[in-house]
Amino acid sequence: MARLPRICPIGIPQHVIQRGNNRQPCFADERDFAAYADWLGEAARKCGVAVHAWVFMTNHVHLLVTPTVAGSVSRMMQALGRRYVRYFNHTYRRTGTLWEGRFRSCLVEADTYLLTCQRYIEMNPVRAGMVVRPSDYHWSSFHANALGITSGLWTPHPTYLCLGNNARERAQAYLGLFAAPLDEQSVVKIRAATNMGLALGNDRFKEEIERLTGRRLNKLKRGPKPTGELLL
Repeated sequence: MARLPRICPIGIPQHVIQRGNNRQPCFADERDFAAYADWLGEAARKCGVAVHAWVFMTNHVHLLVTPTVAGSVSRMMQALGRRYVRYFNHTYRRTGTLWEGRFRSCLVEADTYLLTCQRYIEMNPVRAGMVVRPSDYHWSSFHANALGITSGLWTPHPTYLCLGNNARERAQAYLGLFAAPLDEQSVVKIRAATNMGLALGNDRFKEEIERLTGRRLNKLKRGPKPTGELLL
């Protein structure tokens, strides 16, 4: 069956996950993380994608991005993926695929879920038990969003910019969001929407995206269980 083309409306943020094949490591050294970060920034600029949040884990990556050109997220991931695989295979004297098929993604409603999705991404190393605090993990956008450390990869989203009148105020306000843990319901919603390619937002957002794209991006609700004799 032919794959459906990816939905990539200009100006709508996307949460992207790409995993190593069979959950195998895709980063084995600090130099690997650095190379991936540099090439991600290069591909994002070339393809027209703004990167708001990221975390590079041992066997997968999370990104929160906004396309400024139609189809630019797919082009960015393809260019980055091919370049990094060539580097990784050459460095570690291996052959074959590195990534687990197509990357997974979902559209994100900025007003209600963008900052929640950013926190979800940046808390990944903590949930994985790799560090105690998100600030302890180097390969994450937490340092840019919450600590105000400059990064050439980072483009703050307008929703983030509304947190304060200057960079210091915004970073402090964003850091304050981490005082309380991310609720489990939000974690479940983000994971489900991304894995199933749905839209992450309220009903109005989902309906608007469906009208715009002509594709269903909302999980169908189960109907009532049938009563009486089953027809086989």
